[in-house]
Amino acid sequence: MRIVSKSRYWLPLLPLLALLAFVYWLDKQVQMEGVAAISIQRHDPDGIMDDFSAVKMNLQGMPSTYLSAKQMRHYPDHDTTELDLPRLTMLGAEHPPVHVTSQRGNVSSHGDEVIFRDNVVVTRDPIGKQSAMSLRTEYLRVLPNQDWANTDKPVVLSDADDTIHAIGLEMNNKTQILKLLSNVRSVHLPHVN
Repeated sequence: MRIVSKSRYWLPLLPLLALLAFVYWLDKQVQMEGVAAISIQRHDPDGIMDDFSAVKMNLQGMPSTYLSAKQMRHYPDHDTTELDLPRLTMLGAEHPPVHVTSQRGNVSSHGDEVIFRDNVVVTRDPIGKQSAMSLRTEYLRVLPNQDWANTDKPVVLSDADDTIHAIGLEMNNKTQILKLLSNVRSVHLPHVN
């Protein structure tokens, strides 16, 4: 008789325990589906364009920035854009054009940052008494809207008379100020006419 009376007290808890077990199982199923969905998400481009080019205009309606590439690929999973053989030209009324080329590049999702990688070459056209300038590095971050670029990698800067080696630089094309960050070494060979 005592056995029957004890089981009578536990009997109402059985549906609650069954409900708790079901909720636990359902939670595990939902978590496994989320992990499966993440693992099967692929990194495939949703858009590919050969011979890509884009022009950005300034407030006066004049071209201020040209960006082109042999191929452009956009990936929706990370909202990234990859470029093969990118070329960027920044124009300004008060300063000479600056051209940036490399083997590979990336554009941020909002288009306000362009990363150049592998054999990066920056050239500035001559202006007035300033000769043409070139810069070589392996990585360069460019903010075209601000006419600004930087790197923390080794750079080689050269013009008609000078060759400068440094680690890192900040370049403001609006103010025409180039700041070399560390380990700066220079060789000056005056141009002879």
